[in-house]
Amino acid sequence: MKAAKVAVIVGAGPGLGFALAQRFAHAEMSVALVARNAARLDGLASACCGIVHSAHPYICDATDEAAVDQLFAAVEADLGTPQVVVYNAGTYVPGSVLETSAADFERCWRVGCLGGFLVGRAAARAMLARIEQGGEGGTLLFTGATASLRGSAGFHNLAVGKAGLRSLSQSMARELGPRGIHVAHIVIDGRIGPAGGEASASMLDPAAIADAYYQLHCQPRSAWTQELDLRPWCEKF
Repeated sequence: MKAAKVAVIVGAGPGLGFALAQRFAHAEMSVALVARNAARLDGLASACCGIVHSAHPYICDATDEAAVDQLFAAVEADLGTPQVVVYNAGTYVPGSVLETSAADFERCWRVGCLGGFLVGRAAARAMLARIEQGGEGGTLLFTGATASLRGSAGFHNLAVGKAGLRSLSQSMARELGPRGIHVAHIVIDGRIGPAGGEASASMLDPAAIADAYYQLHCQPRSAWTQELDLRPWCEKF
């Protein structure tokens, strides 16, 4: 029996993370759900049961270099080398720059940007090893935001990490694309609605976003997208 292809979702939560897990599972891929919250992971994995291939929960702090390396070693042993890895983690503390502590600023940057570097590097190393053995390449997808493009008042804790993640994706795309790895950054310009729920007209449907991610993964290498922006039809930009 042919082994299932593997998708890794880092930053798996009840919104977009869950929608991504469902979309890749429906494509007959084994899905590794990665987050720091064990209780949340178990619930998401259970909700994915029955979709061709069950989701597999992995606890990992994406800002911990050793933990990320251990994560990819575990996924390799359990499921195989991933075909697609999504970095969907992020956090921020809104407020005035005058009142932001250095600890909060660093924590938001570590989750928003450093974690993307650590996960992207580990994924690229695994995918390149497969390519060197005659196998196929892979896809790295980074979730961005409006703040990836501009820093609004009160959102510096989000903007700095997201802008850095965008630059990281561009550098990785230019280095890794010629070697067979598709790297893309997705600008989510707007609020994301609830997974499986009724979203207002002003919110992005997480299932629709997840489908766009899957289509990026399926693109032929003769026409790769490096950056894609997604927003609801009524969003001003």
